[in-house]
Amino acid sequence: MTQLTETYQLTNEVQIPKVAFGTWQIPAKKARKAVLDALTVGYRHIDTALVYENEKEVGQGIRDSGIERKEIFVTSKLPAETKSYDGAMKDFEQTMRNLDIDYLDLYLIHAPWPWGEIGTNYDSENQDIWRAMEDIYATGRVRAIGVSNFNVHDLKNILESAKVKPMVDQIQYYVGYTEPKITKFAQDHDILVEAYSPLATGGLINNQQINQIAQKYNVSVPQLAIKFVIQNGVLPLPKATQLPHIQDNAKLDFDISAEDMITLNQLPDTAPSSFHNPTQE
Repeated sequence: MTQLTETYQLTNEVQIPKVAFGTWQIPAKKARKAVLDALTVGYRHIDTALVYENEKEVGQGIRDSGIERKEIFVTSKLPAETKSYDGAMKDFEQTMRNLDIDYLDLYLIHAPWPWGEIGTNYDSENQDIWRAMEDIYATGRVRAIGVSNFNVHDLKNILESAKVKPMVDQIQYYVGYTEPKITKFAQDHDILVEAYSPLATGGLINNQQINQIAQKYNVSVPQLAIKFVIQNGVLPLPKATQLPHIQDNAKLDFDISAEDMITLNQLPDTAPSSFHNPTQE
């Protein structure tokens, strides 16, 4: 379980656990128990968002765990549809009320455009939003700030006027779909890349090549896929609602050989039928 408590260091020296428990698509009625189970198993990094509509239950699970607040790293996100300074401040306050915790560890802009307008240019608005993020960060109620679904252009736009540069970019990332342009740009600028859908929402489970490599290490495909992300220096956010799956995903005490990492990194898209953000190709 040690991988769950090992950390990366953000540019402001905040330590962030290398594996997060994702709560996207976990219904509110299941979120409290899922978070509580994850924390019991050993996760110390929980990721949610206002638009997931489960922040209240996630916060309840965190409080019910009995674990000291400082031992848990909590991330939430500003809705992609919010594209004004005042709207960002309002939504942040709603998130804090929902979670009912003293502070956030990481706050992200969920996307550079509203989900119904993928690819639309919101450069000016995003700079205003980032100013709000910086002001929130300055209050001390958030320990780190970043973005999600931002491509190279979007990151450059923020960096043009940022007083505090993004510390994280959370993107779709899994075996065969590692978004090398964004990943390299982010890492070259000391921005930690986080991988949502590291299992391609289950899309890579039946991939024959991944199964063969997993069998070699006597691990499950999800375990291999999560470990692959970590060994690339990226932070995975696996999601599960059933305790056996939560436990299984946490068993990461093995190493993929350099040779097999090369093979995995060279694979074509292992879940081509999964949703892909068209702006990140």
